[in-house]
Amino acid sequence: MSKLFESSEINGMKLANRFVRSATWEGMASPEGAVTPKLIETMRVLAKGGVGLIISSHSYVRTDGQASPWQLGVFKDDLIPGLREMAAAVHEAGGRIVMQLAHAGHFAAGKLTGQIPLVVSDFEGLAKTPRKEITVSDIKELVSAFAEAARRAKAADFDGVQIHSAHGYFLSQFLSPAFNRRTDNYGGTINNRARIHVETVKAIRNAVGDNYPLLIKMNCRDFAENGLDLNDSLVAANLLSDAGLDAIELSGGMLTGGKLSPSRFGINSPDKEAYFREELRAFKKQIKIPLILVGGNRSFEVAEELVKEGSADYISMSRPFIREPDLISRWKSGDRRKAECKSDNLCFVPALEGKGMYCLTREREK
Repeated sequence: MSKLFESSEINGMKLANRFVRSATWEGMASPEGAVTPKLIETMRVLAKGGVGLIISSHSYVRTDGQASPWQLGVFKDDLIPGLREMAAAVHEAGGRIVMQLAHAGHFAAGKLTGQIPLVVSDFEGLAKTPRKEITVSDIKELVSAFAEAARRAKAADFDGVQIHSAHGYFLSQFLSPAFNRRTDNYGGTINNRARIHVETVKAIRNAVGDNYPLLIKMNCRDFAENGLDLNDSLVAANLLSDAGLDAIELSGGMLTGGKLSPSRFGINSPDKEAYFREELRAFKKQIKIPLILVGGNRSFEVAEELVKEGSADYISMSRPFIREPDLISRWKSGDRRKAECKSDNLCFVPALEGKGMYCLTREREK
């Protein structure tokens, strides 16, 4: 049997295989951020399709952190019953689900929230519309918001939580010198820029206890001018591991461009897959907690190679599961053809129209 189909555990969370569905924005929540039947069914089908761990939609922990319309929220207790129903659907289908906790910061949708977006540093050229630089007391409140969101996820029977600190979302902005120009204890050195992350990990631990899986999604590099580099990313990862983190999903790039965008198209050969494999290998030499690799994973052979060589503990994908929610079951049955995903990003078109994300290319091929 392939190592990819071995069972494993992350802080007591038992997983049937080493495949992870990476978080995305499905555009399927209600306008108020609540779970909908459509979102529940999407998660149920993913679990039934054989993926070992589902990481839910990026869920905003405060109303001022909403990034997109129809985005899932976890900012108030009223949302718990719907979230519990979604977790139950996954469990009944034999799966495991972790909630991704997010705040968009600079990329918050002011037109949706009705609030001025919070930023790590407000500087000339950052934006054409108003931004509010976060104060130290605001930081404490934000850390508490993440901890409260984790408490809600646990109350809703999610199997764990993941902090979103990649792609230029708020916590990622703290790590990135391109966004973080602070001169206080949250700016300057990487130890300072990672301070809010360490505080968030500790606050979540206080809220949910030591025996609840706590993950993070973070950039290995920003691939942007004056962005986070690999050395600083490794320092931050070590600090978080020491603070009580259980696993790291390694990604890269920014919403502002750089490697996140161009790398997302034309994945038509194995050498174009697993964008961050070299950074992953550098992480593996220093980081002792499990590593989950996301970014351009499309073929069983490349995934198996990275796990067999010991670089990755888990392989994470998002867009391939939009087209083929049963991809893992297909691979397990012996059909090892690469994922059918064309990496054309047309799946976002219906989501932006309020119809929810689905593979538009597959619909057109019918």
